[in-house]
Amino acid sequence: MKYLLWLALLPAFAQTPSPVSVDVCVYGGTSAGVMAAYTAKKAGKSVLLIEPGKHLGGLTTGGLGYTDIGNKYAVTGLARDYYRRIGQHYGKFEQWIFEPHVAENLFGEYIKRGQVTVLYNHRLVSASKVGTTIQSITLEQSDQPNAATNRVIRARQFIDCTYEGDLMAKAGVSFMVGREANSVYDETINGFQLMNGHQFPDGIDPYKIPGNPDSGLLWGISAARLAPNGTGDNLPQAYNYRICLTDDPANSIPITRPAGYDSTRYDLLLRLMAAQPSQRKLGNYFIWSRMPNRKTDINNRNGFSTDMIGANARYPEAGYAERTAIIANHEQYTKGLLYFFGHDTRVPAELRQEMLAWGYPKDEYTDTGNWSPQLYIREARRMIGDYVMTQRNCEGRERVQDAVGMAAYTMDSHNCQRIVVEKNGVKMVKNEGNVEVGGFPPYPIAYRSLTPKPTECTNLLVPVCLSASHIAYGSIRMEPVFMVLGQSAGLAAAMAIDAGVPVQRIDITKLQSQLKTNPLADGSTAEILVDDASEGSIDRVGNWSQINKGKGSYGPSWLADSSQGQTPKVVRFRPRVLKPGPYSVYAYFPKLDNGSRRTTLTISDGKKDREVVVNEADIRVEGQTSGEWVSLGNVTLPTGQKGYVAVSNKNADGIVVADAVLFVPVKQ
Repeated sequence: MKYLLWLALLPAFAQTPSPVSVDVCVYGGTSAGVMAAYTAKKAGKSVLLIEPGKHLGGLTTGGLGYTDIGNKYAVTGLARDYYRRIGQHYGKFEQWIFEPHVAENLFGEYIKRGQVTVLYNHRLVSASKVGTTIQSITLEQSDQPNAATNRVIRARQFIDCTYEGDLMAKAGVSFMVGREANSVYDETINGFQLMNGHQFPDGIDPYKIPGNPDSGLLWGISAARLAPNGTGDNLPQAYNYRICLTDDPANSIPITRPAGYDSTRYDLLLRLMAAQPSQRKLGNYFIWSRMPNRKTDINNRNGFSTDMIGANARYPEAGYAERTAIIANHEQYTKGLLYFFGHDTRVPAELRQEMLAWGYPKDEYTDTGNWSPQLYIREARRMIGDYVMTQRNCEGRERVQDAVGMAAYTMDSHNCQRIVVEKNGVKMVKNEGNVEVGGFPPYPIAYRSLTPKPTECTNLLVPVCLSASHIAYGSIRMEPVFMVLGQSAGLAAAMAIDAGVPVQRIDITKLQSQLKTNPLADGSTAEILVDDASEGSIDRVGNWSQINKGKGSYGPSWLADSSQGQTPKVVRFRPRVLKPGPYSVYAYFPKLDNGSRRTTLTISDGKKDREVVVNEADIRVEGQTSGEWVSLGNVTLPTGQKGYVAVSNKNADGIVVADAVLFVPVKQ
């Protein structure tokens, strides 16, 4: 949405700098911010959403169309609704890959439907507190700072939904920047880590003149010394742009030489190319993910790519001017990298030819020069609250009871610095900081990790820069999870107002119940999920194997049979129906190499049965997921557990999976 459009909805703010009072003030129009504001408004509170820029949605609208999921089971409430609505746009039940403008338009629909007031182009100057309570915040215009036009916003509850944690910091809340030592939280993969992911092969010389240290280091290489693994520091993981390009000539703008272009920035990349002569595809140097309508979401890959390693160290705590310069530096580097691949004659001809087929899409980022306005701030400040999420939570060794969301992604840190190491007497360049450790099922995120220590602030919630160690944050920091936590924070803020208590003292059980029974925050009938692990809702006939993989299944497990129908076996999924009526039914299928080419299911309303056969071709898996919902049609269900969906091994010619069944109320 354009700034001027929304000014029409803000006559009070547009005409006077007088203080404005609301129940809930949400700072940061990220995906979490939109969901927090929408939820608080639906809970009956007056809400102001403040966005320092001109666009909503953060990275979800800023190029990250290849959604980091981990496990769809962890995506609940409004976040799940968001991806269902994306699916409707593209003619599917739900979809996790999308174009930037489609994502932004959808966030605008939430704002319009929720009647949320948005103030664009304003950023935080200061926060005023009395004791542990934020009384007000002062804002300045982002594009034209002028103390005479500063605005004061008073609120009963504040929610910091920025990627940087600026409001949290201004409110005097404790935070961490960088990596803790492993010893701080008894972890094993935090701190300094020299691993093999997105790494240079051995032997690549770091010096401008190979073998001559006196000639200086090539651009992008730090003089920092090798530290013991697990050593803490203040380095955040690298930032980059998630790049949207197109190969549609009718919608393409050529990639041209950016202002300030310096080809020496990419000399190290040339050495990497020379060391890998067989890698002559762009896919060897970028994660080149295809989006709808011939577009891309391009991400970092290999030793030298879109991550501008080490250039963001000062960003988390920098002032606005310095941040602007850092962002501009990343933009110049990234545009220069694309131009370099297509035009530098030292780049292998195959790579140049492939790159020249791509350009900037005319219909994306039309008011910012067809370039994303959102740098991927993977990590900045992280709050230190009463409870800190750590590696133990991710791996399931410690499980919280005050869950208000789940995460499921790999513990993922991009590289933090590029340094010189010595191996067998030879000095070479290496990237440091990359960690990718996964394989665990979805795990709960504590409400306490969204709240500051009560001695520091009692009317602030922080769902994005939440309380987590560096490596745990690497798993939690995904856009769908931020939406889930934003919704939880919006409802918690409303509950704190209603109960007249600090955010740390709301009724957690009531919060959890409302998130479950009113997942769309609008009072609509909730869908019914029956998972293979749902107690009291699963009947088995025959011996089924329970597979606990954490990835591929919907939730922590699935049931499987490999007998190919030699002995009849059935799993019945029985929903507990509170509101009778028509439901659309979907079964979840992980994509298996040795799965049955057909699965026979029976749908029953408790009186009549109907058989449905799902063929392998019906399972269309797209994006960063290994399974998909398949429609089984509609059924009218009575109250109770009379109806069911049965998965059988009838006529199977491979492994049959019984994982999860979803019953979605049909809107009348």
